[in-house]
Amino acid sequence: MAAEEAGAVPRATGCLCVLCGLPAAGKSTLAREVLCTARRRGWRAGVFPYDDLITEQAFQTRAAEDGEDMHTEWKLHRQAVLQCVEDFLESREPPSRRRINRAAWEQSIGPLLQPSSYQAPLLFLLDDNFYYPSMRYEVFQLARKYSLGFCQVHLRCDLDTCVSRNQSRSEPIPTSVLLEMVKRLEPPNPQKNTWEKNSIFLNSAESFSECDTQKVMELISSALSNPPSPVEDNTEQMESDRLKCATSVIHQADQACRRLISDAMMTARGAQVPSEDMRSLAAQLNQSKAAFLQNLRRQMLQEESFSQEDVDMERVVGRAVDVFDRERKEILSRVINEKK
Repeated sequence: MAAEEAGAVPRATGCLCVLCGLPAAGKSTLAREVLCTARRRGWRAGVFPYDDLITEQAFQTRAAEDGEDMHTEWKLHRQAVLQCVEDFLESREPPSRRRINRAAWEQSIGPLLQPSSYQAPLLFLLDDNFYYPSMRYEVFQLARKYSLGFCQVHLRCDLDTCVSRNQSRSEPIPTSVLLEMVKRLEPPNPQKNTWEKNSIFLNSAESFSECDTQKVMELISSALSNPPSPVEDNTEQMESDRLKCATSVIHQADQACRRLISDAMMTARGAQVPSEDMRSLAAQLNQSKAAFLQNLRRQMLQEESFSQEDVDMERVVGRAVDVFDRERKEILSRVINEKK
């Protein structure tokens, strides 16, 4: 990096702090508390709320496209946020990427550009659900690349409280989204993922206390003092391979399940199933597919270590899809028999 060249002024230390948890768990509230405390210490700190940074285009695409295109477009928008952070670390230049809301970015990055001691720590508070480990791992990889501190704060809040808070918002998200998030959320697991060792869990059902804020500041201070080494060891490479392999299996299984659902719908039409029952069949099959893929993902990530090189992908996907196919046939048979 330019800052590491001979004669260059050393970079300020920095930390990427992930704030994760259910929608309305209190991430934004905690971020404001930490932000104020960090600024009082003379740090250059900013909050980066993904909901504001990701452009409306991503939401429109999610509503308009089918499942796989939707997932891909949304992922690209998420990655663009981290790419903008990396661009800032490299050159301090404003983002030129269309997937980022520039006004929201300038509001987030502004405090980090304020005149200050060049060695004042940089603190990036990343505010999002981060429900999959793979989402958080991307942040860790960026921290490791630039020798920045990395830490995670997971907010534990019961579903009823989140639903109640969400409904009181001016623009609440659908409750169905919250319910789906509960199924998908995979909290940090330091025992399983060594890169998640700098993680704490806070109960956010009640108001945050000064003690809660202090715990977060201590976590960040520790992360600043102990950034991950930019040298990638075998453990981290294995973790990366594991996540990539799981993602590939899920993608292929999803495509296979879609084809099976399409076949089932054609069979039902051939059996002259009424349109109302057809809608019910489609809903049941899609619900079954979602549950199947979620369970498959969990099973894949529970494996100790594997990669695409040492896994027979076709065999793994085939055996997994066979499980869904049996349930698909049971649902189809039940709907057709009810018609008779």
